[in-house]
Amino acid sequence: MLAAVPIAMLAGLISFASPCVLPLVPGYLGYVSSSATAVTTRRTLAGATLFVVGFGLVFIAYGAAFGAAGAWLVRWQDLVIRLLGVVVIIMGAAFIGLFRPLQQTVRTAWRPRPGLLGAPLLGATFGLGWTPCFGPTLATITALSLDSGTGLRGAALGLAYCLGLGIPFIIIAAGFGWASRTVKYLRNHIRAVNLLGGCILIATGIAMLTGMWSLIMTILQGVVANTPVVL
Repeated sequence: MLAAVPIAMLAGLISFASPCVLPLVPGYLGYVSSSATAVTTRRTLAGATLFVVGFGLVFIAYGAAFGAAGAWLVRWQDLVIRLLGVVVIIMGAAFIGLFRPLQQTVRTAWRPRPGLLGAPLLGATFGLGWTPCFGPTLATITALSLDSGTGLRGAALGLAYCLGLGIPFIIIAAGFGWASRTVKYLRNHIRAVNLLGGCILIATGIAMLTGMWSLIMTILQGVVANTPVVL
């Protein structure tokens, strides 16, 4: 978990910076904070938080489900990790721009009512309808959740992914100027972001395929087990 949680959060950040999420951020924030006489920063922040909670529940459920499946598949853990490594490598290549069919997005036409009441529902719709868009990074979280061996740990990885994806929404909604400038910079360099994110996913997949991932996990478990606890 020490290694998996940061990777899950990084995967969330990569998803936020992807071409099918980043350009839509202003629209989502406006949608979840509208239907009021005056749209304030506080209202936008509340709408963004409820929006993140909505898709957070979806991805936490994903993580818990695959974590529970991992408990059943533990007897074939090494084989499963290696096979999932291949999947992550393919998804990383798709993130870079290869395998065009894997980059298609399925979007639902249904939209909840604008405003704070509809924000969690819009977030859940975002999590469900944009799943193909999240495919490359979500495949990594799925693999890590299966490797976790329990539903609780899988849910924790889903939460970490949501934090990586959701915190930027909340920061931008808070009105920080540097956040808006960062988003503009990322949009202007979206190709470089895709290449970097894809390479990180591919490196993770190679580690899983070659057995290096399991070796790293074993080393970390030994370090944690031998670390004294100071009360």
